[in-house]
Amino acid sequence: MRDPFPIAPPAPLVAAVKPLADYLSLSTLPLHAHEVIFAFCLYSFIGLVVSPALSSYFCGARYRAFSSRTKINWNVHVVSFCQACIICSLSLYIILFDKERKEWTRSGNWETRIWGYSGLTGLCQSFALGYFLWDFIMCSVYVDIFGWAMLAHAVSAVSVFSLGYRPFCYFYCPVFLLYELSSPFLNIHWFCDKLDLTGSTIQAVNGGVLTVSFFLARIVWGQYSSFNTFSDMYAAYASGHSTPSIIPGADGNARIKSSGDIGMYYASPASQERAFMGELYLPLWLPAIYLASNLVLNALNVWWFYKMVATIRKRFDPPWGTKGIGPDAVHYMPLSEEEKNRIAGLHKEGLGSVKAGRVKAEQALGNAGAVGTTYGAAAADVDVQRGVYADGHKSVEVTSTTRRSARSRRKA
Repeated sequence: MRDPFPIAPPAPLVAAVKPLADYLSLSTLPLHAHEVIFAFCLYSFIGLVVSPALSSYFCGARYRAFSSRTKINWNVHVVSFCQACIICSLSLYIILFDKERKEWTRSGNWETRIWGYSGLTGLCQSFALGYFLWDFIMCSVYVDIFGWAMLAHAVSAVSVFSLGYRPFCYFYCPVFLLYELSSPFLNIHWFCDKLDLTGSTIQAVNGGVLTVSFFLARIVWGQYSSFNTFSDMYAAYASGHSTPSIIPGADGNARIKSSGDIGMYYASPASQERAFMGELYLPLWLPAIYLASNLVLNALNVWWFYKMVATIRKRFDPPWGTKGIGPDAVHYMPLSEEEKNRIAGLHKEGLGSVKAGRVKAEQALGNAGAVGTTYGAAAADVDVQRGVYADGHKSVEVTSTTRRSARSRRKA
């Protein structure tokens, strides 16, 4: 299907991008550079203007009371939510209704799946690249907020979607973008935490949808699509040089060398499909980059799925949740009469010193468990407890006071 974007490639921009596109062998980039810029500006505008305005209107004082760090994170989640809705809608439309692309799915048609070009898929890839460039900048500038894992994700995504302009694996562009089907629910879950809806019915229902969609879209669909992609790449690499399919441009050269031919933007889908193929072969470094990026993305998805399930369970009570259970849960063991007598008057020497009291408590309690107990007048300000944590480690907790009398303060 032809590119439905209402703005045609501006000739000055095409001319400016062409040298870089030819140098990097990204022959279809000049036809879509304006869409990449448009998408980048769109997501930047949402993050800088739309999100603060709408958040202040609907969330009022809550949003304005956020710290600068939380506001940045909030705005990024708003952009992510909008991007996921846009890109998933476009990807699903391409997969379901692009008749020309459906022909590429036929068995043995791996050449077109690897090197074929479609204007509509080029639009989809450009909106994805515009977002991932924006995301890469945000993750680089605020790596202290989003972490190195998100930066690695951004680098992998930018690499994959940039190399697609060769053209390369246009067929699989909307396929992998369906990873984003879980992103709206992930963002809603995050918003619930910030709006004091943690553990609410809304978050519970959303958490269930999030878990299922993440597992199906990123784990099941992702692994299946990765297998199909690398099967086609192996077929392309094993075939060596394929049959040339050279369509001369206006200057008589193959279009692979005429990346700035705006005429292809208006060409029929049948003409576009093989227009940029030239003599086809797959250099080993290209699938290697895709394989490395894919492994990084899939590994992150598996890790995030594990962390996501654990995080959601912490919001809710047992048996399905783990609220109040885990490393933070403390169980106290009762003292025997002998142990009670042993620690009676324990803090007389160290009254006013928590450190001294803790040392004495360790010596008296040894490996025994304890429950918080107070002994004698001297211990009126001291509470000793033996905590046994869920992971098995033990501790002595001593609560005391360092208050001195008025007389001692005057001496000091």
